[in-house]
Amino acid sequence: MNYRRNSRLLALTGLALLLFSPPLVVLFNRPAANGLSWLPLYLFVVWGAVIGMAAWLLQRPDAKPREEPRERPYEESWEERRRHEK
Repeated sequence: MNYRRNSRLLALTGLALLLFSPPLVVLFNRPAANGLSWLPLYLFVVWGAVIGMAAWLLQRPDAKPREEPRERPYEESWEERRRHEK
């Protein structure tokens, strides 16, 4: 990894720690008009955003696509091996 990617991942870790810190999470633990809490929605959206940003930071656009596996060198069939053994 390069220095730039490391610093971005460190910043993402700090952001995730901030977003999941108890003082901020408690703000969303208040009931809405229908009596349900916003906390599960907040946790789900923030967790998905952190995972999405991590995936975006860790992708490698400079990486070469995988090559198809090369064919195995010629292998003798079972019958051909038997003929050679005789």
